[in-house]
Amino acid sequence: MGSRTGLIGWLGIVVAIILVRGATAATDYEVGDSLGWTVPPKTSSYSTWASTKTFYLGDKLSFNWTTGTHTVAEVSKDEYDSCTKVSSYIGSPVIFTPPSTGSYYFICTVDDHCTRGQKLAFTVVSTPTVGSPPAESPTSSASPLSVGALFAVLSTSVIYLLLGF
Repeated sequence: MGSRTGLIGWLGIVVAIILVRGATAATDYEVGDSLGWTVPPKTSSYSTWASTKTFYLGDKLSFNWTTGTHTVAEVSKDEYDSCTKVSSYIGSPVIFTPPSTGSYYFICTVDDHCTRGQKLAFTVVSTPTVGSPPAESPTSSASPLSVGALFAVLSTSVIYLLLGF
């Protein structure tokens, strides 16, 4: 009986480690998904895209476009709202990893691209911890890693019980 209790204890530790690693894994996003970083078909395209995501510390956002056609400039909220052109921008590709929580604003400084909707605003929240409720987003669902870990534990437990360990 003692060996079964010890084995179940070890299984619990392994599952906890798997869940912790899964909860803190960073996500890589391509800004705009298949659209990429371009003048969008609707001025709300990037705000709609960002509203379906929850961004955490450690996540990476990739801005991809054909060199020479667009730019990416990190700007203030006022510059974002008014599409103020700034002189400091970055060439393609850009991979942005937010250094802290808070709101971030990006625009394209080429011609009228910003006023046509090529701009992105998003907020970064702190990394979730195990046991805390997940941040809600329209596309949130259970992590495949968590579901897989739960399935592994339950399957292993059933096998051990059936075999009489």
